[in-house]
Amino acid sequence: MVAETLSAGLRIDVDTMRGTEIGVPNLVSILAEHGIHATFFFSVGPDNMGRHLWRLFRPSFLFKMLRSKAVSLYGYDILLRGTFWPGALIGDKAAPQIRLAAIEHEIGLHAWDHHREQTSIEKMSDKEIARCIDRGKRSLEAIIDRKVGCMAAPSWKATDTLLKVKETFELLYNSDCRGFSMFQPIVEGQVLDQYQIPTTLPTYDEVVGKNGITAENYNEYILNLFRPGNLNVLTIHAEVEGISCKGMFSDFLVDAKKKGIQFQPLGELIDKNCKTATAEIIKEEVPGRDGWVGLQKTGEGKN
Repeated sequence: MVAETLSAGLRIDVDTMRGTEIGVPNLVSILAEHGIHATFFFSVGPDNMGRHLWRLFRPSFLFKMLRSKAVSLYGYDILLRGTFWPGALIGDKAAPQIRLAAIEHEIGLHAWDHHREQTSIEKMSDKEIARCIDRGKRSLEAIIDRKVGCMAAPSWKATDTLLKVKETFELLYNSDCRGFSMFQPIVEGQVLDQYQIPTTLPTYDEVVGKNGITAENYNEYILNLFRPGNLNVLTIHAEVEGISCKGMFSDFLVDAKKKGIQFQPLGELIDKNCKTATAEIIKEEVPGRDGWVGLQKTGEGKN
């Protein structure tokens, strides 16, 4: 019996130099093997991700690092990058890998400085945010030689200021939060003229090591969360599924195809939603993730 087709969005976040140089080519090869197109969101500025190590003093972050076996998952070079010296510019050193992904896949901006925009977005002014977006967008567009029409906030850190700043840029959509349906965000009572395509499924590092979920049964667990008739958006990371878990991810795509799941770039999901909802984005904690994320407010999912 042929499984009923279920359309789903595949979002690939690329946060670091290692993820760009190694994980991206691996994922491009795996996706080509399975005939799948996706959306890659690139960080193109300084790789300062090692500065997250200071968060080890927070028990919740330390527990997550231990539970997900972060050293083996990400590698020492990611965990130390930019800790004691300024990180190199990803867009300068890894432009060929970014261009490789752009041949067949939708390309969006993740961040200029992922670490800063993840940890300090609440403190940044509208002008600071605009400078980061403009610098990152111009850099990425120069690399791939075409316009960038979508963005995804690092670690789903969506603030009202960020959303309002994005109104000033020409973007088809954003993927800044977690949620359950495509929608237009409401900020200070006003509906913004932008689409939000939220991530609807948990990431590997959020669930592995909890409730009996291991690398061996993770694929089965995630596949059982896909729902026909709903928006299904999976986010993977070039640093994880593109390197340490690439074999697991390839197997995942095989199993997904058997279940009738057809992955596609996020931008292609827009035409498949007949009516766009409106909703506020609120700050909430997500199980398995340290700190808050932007979350689509429930109760506003329909017009």
